Amino acid sequence: MENAIELRELTKTYGTRRGLAGLSLEVCAGEVFGFLGPNGAGKSTTIRLLLDLIRPTGGTATVLGLDPRRDGVELRGRVGYLAGDFVCDGRQNVRTYLRFLAALRGGVPQERIDGLADRLGLDQSAKIKKLSKGNRQKVGLVQAFMHTPELLVLDEPTSGLDPLVQQTFLDLVSEAAAQGQTVFMSSHVMAEVEAVADRVGIIRDGRLVALDTVAGLRAGTVRDVRITFADPVPEAAFAQIEGAQQLRLDGHGTTLTGRLTGSPDPLVKALARYTVTGIRLTEPALDELFHSYYAGAEAAPRTTPAGTATTAGTAGTAA
Repeated sequence: MENAIELRELTKTYGTRRGLAGLSLEVCAGEVFGFLGPNGAGKSTTIRLLLDLIRPTGGTATVLGLDPRRDGVELRGRVGYLAGDFVCDGRQNVRTYLRFLAALRGGVPQERIDGLADRLGLDQSAKIKKLSKGNRQKVGLVQAFMHTPELLVLDEPTSGLDPLVQQTFLDLVSEAAAQGQTVFMSSHVMAEVEAVADRVGIIRDGRLVALDTVAGLRAGTVRDVRITFADPVPEAAFAQIEGAQQLRLDGHGTTLTGRLTGSPDPLVKALARYTVTGIRLTEPALDELFHSYYAGAEAAPRTTPAGTATTAGTAGTAA
């Protein structure tokens, strides 16, 4: 199986509102895919369609080679799912609840459950109704990971978690990927996606506006440049650098500042003729890239060979 997820012109409308607008996407088996967007962009709608929790208005979805509607029972046995609004029965303690879910999945070794709970700092003797939001989220993470599913579908998985537990979660994702599991993770926390994702898709108003690796998304962005030299350099030395914007030397001719788009290679080659004492090339954070896709008007989707991104129609408010 080459792709764990394949979406073709997937559309979902809610009366006069549109949740997804012709979404086409491929997620390769074994990759960690980050699905980015603010609240209301269509992330949860996409995930619910993948699991047949809601039905599409148009288009098709294939998950692990199966039709979510026709093969729903088999599919759910092969998927670990954490809902964005994870809810669990508050009358039980954590251990009883997780054992119940493990039994539904045909049995999960208790040591596997204990190991995940210990790593996340989850007290299994506690009553669920007395847990904080963050600890309830830990319960959701344990039940999603515990049976080592082929595909993990995680909707805003770090909601309510403290920074130390967030890092543990990222470690669990990396370990899952190393074992060949596929991870489809929606988030509006860009840093966590940047840390583990092989590719990133950015959704806006129910449409995919970017699809690439983090490095690929950065390739077309603007970097701030500041370079210092041991001796003054001629003013014309950097006049023809490809991708350079507003490069200028200070009055002493020893400090070059400006902005650079695309590859820094032409600038590096030009610098090789002089003695450089300092260089700073500021990489844009993923959150800056993310916001850039929301700042303008219509944006053409950026794609890679591993996936497709198309847009269609005018999207309304997404769920």
